[in-house]
Amino acid sequence: MAASPSFRSAAAAGVLLAMVVAAVCLPGAAAQLCEDYYDDTCPDAYDIVKQVLMDAHQSDTRIFASLIRLHFHDCFVQGCDGSLLLDTVPGMQSEKESPPNNGSARGFPVVDAVKAALEDACPGVVSCADILAIAAEISVELSGGPSWGVLLGRLDGKTSDFNGSLDLPAPTDNLTVLQQKFSNLSLNDVDLVALSGGHTFGRVQCQFVTDRLYNFSGTNMPDPTLDSSYRAFLSQRCPRNGAPASLNDLDPTTPDTFDKNYYTNIEVNRGFLNSDQELKSSPQAQGTTAPIVDQFAGSQDAFFASFAQSMINMGNIRPVTDPSQGEVRTNCRRVNGS
Repeated sequence: MAASPSFRSAAAAGVLLAMVVAAVCLPGAAAQLCEDYYDDTCPDAYDIVKQVLMDAHQSDTRIFASLIRLHFHDCFVQGCDGSLLLDTVPGMQSEKESPPNNGSARGFPVVDAVKAALEDACPGVVSCADILAIAAEISVELSGGPSWGVLLGRLDGKTSDFNGSLDLPAPTDNLTVLQQKFSNLSLNDVDLVALSGGHTFGRVQCQFVTDRLYNFSGTNMPDPTLDSSYRAFLSQRCPRNGAPASLNDLDPTTPDTFDKNYYTNIEVNRGFLNSDQELKSSPQAQGTTAPIVDQFAGSQDAFFASFAQSMINMGNIRPVTDPSQGEVRTNCRRVNGS
């Protein structure tokens, strides 16, 4: 197999992401995430994950976008601890069942398949939280996006936070709310705009755009920031009384490619979600997020470099590294011994 990820260059699409600096494991630094965490204990971990993802993609072209979304939704609720993957048990309701996740978060069987393959090769070594981080990077890279050195060494948490998941960034959020939710996790405006670029591939349900098409802010009128021709297109795809779960491309130009077109769409008022268009069109965006959108729309290199760094930043949200607080689950759906 290929060399482990710590020896891979953080480059993609011919662009060296030299600005992305990852921590290095040091003796005694048990609480520090690092690229080479599994080099001795499971040296083929990256390649095992990659093979399972490539196999899954053959029958599910949406899976790469779905997996990166799992990593986002995991990290934004009590940190990157794999809590999203836990099933409901008596006394603990799963984050999977909360409105932001129920019926839309997907890819859990693929995570199970990755875990089974890793348990076969390296029993009890690679955490489910780290699987999500590795799978997110591979999903982006295989879709044409940047690569980065994934920091590893997270343990899996032992609880799921249903109530916390109710406060995930929402497609209806305005810019002020989005900025506050990111700031609460020590993520800044660059992180907000860059990570929102994850919407450059994947699908989204009609229910998340119908208000913009027919009843924006309770006005019984469409969102005035929505390009008229794009609105007409979406109205055909998502009629007023149509199926709410019908799927649409987040990026109608290159729906399965990780590129900067998300931002070029926003520049011409063709952001699918309200939360997307807010980054450019909100009055509060001027002088804050709008110039970042402009920069990324004009330079894919700039977007890729910032996205890679922001993924590292997000991956550092409250990781569990203390063995008294976490574990390496043998089954990502349940706490060991349950």
